[in-house]
Amino acid sequence: MVSGNLFHCRKNSWPPEEYISRTTLQLFDFDSAAPPEQAWRRRLNSHANILKEFSVTFTEAIKMVRLGIRLWSYIREEASHGRKAPIDPFTRESCKPSASQGVPLGGMGSGSISRGFRGEFRQWQIIPGICEASPVMANQFSIFISRDGGNKNFASVLAPGQHEGLGKAGDQGISSWGWNLSGQHSTYHALFPRAWTIYDGEPDPELKISCRQISPFIPHNYRESSLPTAVFVYTLVNTGRERAKVSLLFTWANSIGGISQLSGDHVNEPFMTAKGNPPVTFAIAACETQNVSVTVLPCFGLSEGSRVTAKDMWGRMVKDGQFDRENFNSGPSIPSSPGETACAAVSASAWVEPHGKCTVAFALAWSSPKVKFLKGSSYHRRYTKFYGTSERAAQDLVHDALTNYKRWEEDIEIWQNPILNDPRLPEWYKFTLFNELYFLVAGGTVWIDSESSTSNMRNDQHQLVEVENTDVKVTDAKVDGRQDAVIEHTTDSSGVKDKDEAVIANCSSKNESVVPPKKRYSNCSLHPFKMLDPQNENDDVGRFLYLEGVEYIMWCTYDVHFYASFALLELFPKIELNIQRDFAKAVLSEDGRKVKFLAEGNCGIRKVRGAVPHDLGTHDPWNEMNAYNIHDTSKWKDLNPKFVLQVYRDFAATGDMSFGVDVWPAVRTAMEYMEQFDKDNDGLIENDGFPDQTYDAWTVHGVSAYCGCLWLSALQAAAAMAFELGDRSFAEKCKRNFLRAKQSFEEKLWNGSYFNYDSGSSSNSKSIQADQLAGQWYTASSGLPSLFDDFKIKSALMKIYDYNVMKVKGGRMGAVNGMHPNGKVDESCMQSREIWSGVTYGVAATMILAGMEEEAFTTAEGIFIAGWSEEGYGYWFQTPEGWTIDGHFRSLIYMRPLSIWGMQYALSLPKAILEAPKINVMDRIDISPGSGKSSHNETGVRKIAKKASCLGNSVFHCAC
Repeated sequence: MVSGNLFHCRKNSWPPEEYISRTTLQLFDFDSAAPPEQAWRRRLNSHANILKEFSVTFTEAIKMVRLGIRLWSYIREEASHGRKAPIDPFTRESCKPSASQGVPLGGMGSGSISRGFRGEFRQWQIIPGICEASPVMANQFSIFISRDGGNKNFASVLAPGQHEGLGKAGDQGISSWGWNLSGQHSTYHALFPRAWTIYDGEPDPELKISCRQISPFIPHNYRESSLPTAVFVYTLVNTGRERAKVSLLFTWANSIGGISQLSGDHVNEPFMTAKGNPPVTFAIAACETQNVSVTVLPCFGLSEGSRVTAKDMWGRMVKDGQFDRENFNSGPSIPSSPGETACAAVSASAWVEPHGKCTVAFALAWSSPKVKFLKGSSYHRRYTKFYGTSERAAQDLVHDALTNYKRWEEDIEIWQNPILNDPRLPEWYKFTLFNELYFLVAGGTVWIDSESSTSNMRNDQHQLVEVENTDVKVTDAKVDGRQDAVIEHTTDSSGVKDKDEAVIANCSSKNESVVPPKKRYSNCSLHPFKMLDPQNENDDVGRFLYLEGVEYIMWCTYDVHFYASFALLELFPKIELNIQRDFAKAVLSEDGRKVKFLAEGNCGIRKVRGAVPHDLGTHDPWNEMNAYNIHDTSKWKDLNPKFVLQVYRDFAATGDMSFGVDVWPAVRTAMEYMEQFDKDNDGLIENDGFPDQTYDAWTVHGVSAYCGCLWLSALQAAAAMAFELGDRSFAEKCKRNFLRAKQSFEEKLWNGSYFNYDSGSSSNSKSIQADQLAGQWYTASSGLPSLFDDFKIKSALMKIYDYNVMKVKGGRMGAVNGMHPNGKVDESCMQSREIWSGVTYGVAATMILAGMEEEAFTTAEGIFIAGWSEEGYGYWFQTPEGWTIDGHFRSLIYMRPLSIWGMQYALSLPKAILEAPKINVMDRIDISPGSGKSSHNETGVRKIAKKASCLGNSVFHCAC
């Protein structure tokens, strides 16, 4: 726990007054229009530098040449089948990554759109596993201002910079718009899931503008946090002596990023086709009130041949500040031709009196109800449980967003304020803690519905087929694949409330979006996925996937989830428990299909019973696991211990006995599977001379600090869980092995000040590994007795702090993975010389739990300085797996940095752990004579299961 006033003297390094004048802040001091005291901030005219990617050294390249050849061949083979390999280091995006990211839009698991800090809509992830990084520049907010007397007129896109082709004679596209904003007096303030953009006298010196971006990311709210929608609330303050007519314009292209808007057949009214990927429908809306008038332009184009061009649209807004009201009654547009972009616009106009204020709210929603993976499995997204599967959903989403966003903000503030107002915590930590959660939206998340909710949906039909494959020993659910039916009809649109009206432009196409006239929508039915073994309907929150990273396209990569899972446990514990249930089922399954492993070129089977899978798959998650094929992960030494540790931590933190009983067979099987790796029968597992753990380029020989410590912790956790569930014989077995293993571990690795990297004789065997106490991290997080005495724990952590942290640019980079005891970085492989952001946060959490708070926050602050600060490398809202000591990144937008929530978990341990009996659980386990023989003690577990009323969903059987 953080001691009182430890950080009292730390300066607030990001005060809003350094970015916005005090007068402007006072003008916005109502209705949440002013940015918060703690936020990540940038000026809109800040340079978005191109990011520098890491490169392997000549020696590393020589070592990996065979792997590179095999990987290249595998990538080409996958491409021949129309699939993208999960790891492809050879292909680079045409849009080079830059320091331009901001808070993403929407809730979790329904496709995401990110928004740069300068206002561009970018990083499109509507289709699972595909990320289109390039911004769609036609998607903009713009402003048009005229004042009484007519001598002060302003028209500008609300984004800084000059668009390509600006001023070209005869141009009919967006370069004909007014790109007049310098950004010099405009600032961006991010506190996920909200962001504020303040235009302090731009483009009109006498008009102050605040744009507040709000997304429904609300902890413990499993309904609204799944919604694909966002709200943009503009607050206008007129500081002039004349009243001003202000028109805000929201334009949207029929696109899901990349060049998708050029594919043709886009119609700006509800339209649907069964070709290719499932359809996407967009809706843009503005709230019409007594003071705000809303008009729409259902369709305009970006090329000269369009019936209404972008230049025509802009000219009409400059002249009138609005469109024709008759546009609400217009019919569907003509389908776009290949190479032509179809766009739509919503305008909201209001008069703002001298020294008066006005609020204008816009909303955006996208509806892609069906998730289709490349190998055929299709599912409904979570939000369809509440909004159905028709294109009407997008229109309903924007309506509800405009209705409910104030309540969302109240819930967000209730969640965030206790942390933001805690004077003990450094400011950078407060807003970085929340901003790192961007990954749960922008990390390629997929949140699907399950049987209990889709089966009751109107017009839905379903079919369940159970298949027993001779090689794949799992029961599988499949869906019917008939074409979707489309039925068009009209309906009256409903008001928001209090005579306000949501005026909606709604968009759909074969893969993208378009804008229809008001009061029309299409309805369709899809075949829902029927999930096997559904949970109780009251507790059902569907199933959840998130990528290891946008460059490593594997769902729920488990060795990385070990670090990231603290965020889900803290904020959405039901999702976290369901992910563990998915892996528990996977432990007990086997997939006999042959796979070639690329590192060595050998073959094996895809999934071995008893082994925790590396991931849930790529192109058919849950059904085809272990997309990772560099190494045979059934021989990895960290995955099974990490499963046991996560399960026990979640079990201890939630006190959910039914969860414990459900997953116990898998926990026991996972522990017994690992016994084969104890070569000398000392209770301790050994590594096998290859990179058989999450550091998959860093070879390990014999006993290792990382895997050995994880195994010690897993033995203790398994013993405790077995004891609490009544499996006494297994508890005794685990305790006996723990006592033997601990003695062996300390004898082989402890050198007086830290644990050696491994027990081998290689040049780096005595390296100081930053992650050497990962097992102790989980032990302390679960309320279990420490693995080692306090002296050893603090000595090792201080060694890491003094060497891995402080000897790398004075602690301003994070903790380097490996450091020689002579103070030189371990360069035995690319991963040993990298600084991993998520590991650094994990080390900091371990320090907090050991009472070393000052060292913890100094260690973690290095990640903030290098990744998020203005003097850093530009990795905000795209935190990479790691960087080299010169700041070159590897793998942007990565899962592991969510481990910063492990720090917050350490600062405020769950009540169930804090209030647990302070009795050493290992002391309560008596080792009886003759208890060495392994036997399954189901009786005690069955008694607890009966008490928990959940035995019907559990299966007890022996591992073969």
